Amino acid sequence: MTHRHKQLTINTHILPKQSNHNPTNMKNHLPFAALVIATLLIISSNANAAFQSVAPAAAPATDTLGCDSKCANRCSRSGWKDRCLKYCGICCGKCNGCVPSGPYADKAQCPCYRDLKNPKGKDKCP
Repeated sequence: MTHRHKQLTINTHILPKQSNHNPTNMKNHLPFAALVIATLLIISSNANAAFQSVAPAAAPATDTLGCDSKCANRCSRSGWKDRCLKYCGICCGKCNGCVPSGPYADKAQCPCYRDLKNPKGKDKCP
């Protein structure tokens, strides 16, 4: 009885594939790449200039309208005081100093304050 042994060969060296890129072909792509990079830089610098020149309408300074003290009163019982003060200040500035008179005062006292909504359609002002 003859035993046949299968011979197992293992390649221990794996050679990388040789590239078909010719160095002279790569030189032809450099001016194109430089042109693309230059174009992107010009576009991005013009976009920055365009966005910087467009300023939103300035709201009156909130401290001259008494917003700090009004919002401190409005947010005095809030569990999220920092957030409450931030949004109350924004709303107070947009509404020319109108803030409901106390922590639980009806927002109907200031229709502008009441009607400001966030992008989800919920009340923006606390």
